[in-house]
Amino acid sequence: MRAAGSPREAPPDPADRRDALWLGVDLGTQGVRAVLVDDHGAVVGSGEAALLRDHRDGPRHEQDPEEWWSATCRATGAALAARDPGDGRPVGAVSVDGTSGTLLLQTADALPVGPAQMYDDARAASRTAAIHALGADHVQPTWALPRLVGLAREGRLAPGLLVAHQGDHVSGRLAGAAVPTDTSQALKTGYDPRSLSWPHTLVDRLGIDPAVLPPVVAPGATVGHVTAAASRASGIPEGTPVRAGMTDGCAAQVATAALAPGLWCSSLGTTLVLKGASPHPLRDPSGVVYNHRNPDGGWLPGGASSTGTGRLDTDLGGHDLDLLTAQALRLGVPGGATYPLAGTGERFPFATPGARGFDIGPGSGPADPAARLNRIAHGLAYVERLSLDALAALGADTAGPVTAVGGAVRNHWLTALRADVLGRTVLVPAHTGSAFGSAVIARAPAGRLAETARAMVRVAHRYEPDPSRADELAHGYRRLVEALRDRGWLGGPRTPEGATA
Repeated sequence: MRAAGSPREAPPDPADRRDALWLGVDLGTQGVRAVLVDDHGAVVGSGEAALLRDHRDGPRHEQDPEEWWSATCRATGAALAARDPGDGRPVGAVSVDGTSGTLLLQTADALPVGPAQMYDDARAASRTAAIHALGADHVQPTWALPRLVGLAREGRLAPGLLVAHQGDHVSGRLAGAAVPTDTSQALKTGYDPRSLSWPHTLVDRLGIDPAVLPPVVAPGATVGHVTAAASRASGIPEGTPVRAGMTDGCAAQVATAALAPGLWCSSLGTTLVLKGASPHPLRDPSGVVYNHRNPDGGWLPGGASSTGTGRLDTDLGGHDLDLLTAQALRLGVPGGATYPLAGTGERFPFATPGARGFDIGPGSGPADPAARLNRIAHGLAYVERLSLDALAALGADTAGPVTAVGGAVRNHWLTALRADVLGRTVLVPAHTGSAFGSAVIARAPAGRLAETARAMVRVAHRYEPDPSRADELAHGYRRLVEALRDRGWLGGPRTPEGATA
């Protein structure tokens, strides 16, 4: 029996359990996904719910936070209902990720006040110049901070209201009150990851009341517990710990276990995003590389290119890509150089707002679909190598394997080509996505996120580079680098644009 006056024992940390299930929730642009995962990384239940009330009007992009909540409840309810009826393991914790830079106002009870301004909402882009003038020249026009300045100037930050991000807002709905945000979701609202504080001098000079800013904790910290009302709505057992999440991009990185120096994850879909780990932030004068805090210590640098498989949709939409792939794999390394940018403007591995895709040199121009696929595929792999080279030039350790995720990994030929071009092992995990990463965050004890991810992430496919192809692929890579340099995008003299893709 506990002696009178002796300290009460702290409740056991659910992450110390070995018989629990871990719930991850991913809030995307088009829907919400929830997965229930065991200690060994097996998915025992999943659920999805669409978001239908998405409003775009010029630079404005808004969503209804009430729909986030209802969709979350449908997704979590489906995930929990999908497990084996005889599985009596408890839910150890839940963690929620959200889109980076999405901002809203809420009450202290975590109820939304008006619509949410989404991550790509550019209504306050004109406020960026004033922020830069105060020394925060890393802030970009679509970050949340310019929109927060706009809300302050419009008198929208009424007493008692609080700023929230997408993930911590839904976490607050689960906990029944506003909860702290995390270091990754706070980044684009101006939080300083180096000092681990809000820059109060900057905030004051921008006219923002510091009282509206949420406290900030490390991802994985317990920020509340599921209330009885939230349990009835979501199906998550009452009292389940709610753990601070991360941005959807960071959670997707966690799902690859690329959380130690030398390891990188590369997501190739509509865009190309590379993320890795470093003991120190990568200082990039051009601003194309950003750095999140690693919950284990150190940093998670990364960059996002505007190139990606969108060029395949533009040029080869309607074609059978499996059939074209069977033909393309016999074609070898194409001549000339192809930069597969579908739109206008590049942000990584170089920043050039006016950049346009191009296809030049021998074999360029009109071609049969298989040859076109071959040229675009090589261009994508070369841009991926250029991105890793740019990170290495900033001091990053890029010696380890690359974990590949995104829609492009369904094409085994393209993934093998990427391994050949990169000259390193490429791994494809069995389960990917931000919801899975959030489940890992829910599971991980403090300071052991990388260790937990290694234990839960399973490798489904492994691609080793073919050394016999190294020389000819290196020549192809250099042709693209020279073409980019000729245009002045990588330094050097500017020459005529040449043929555009």
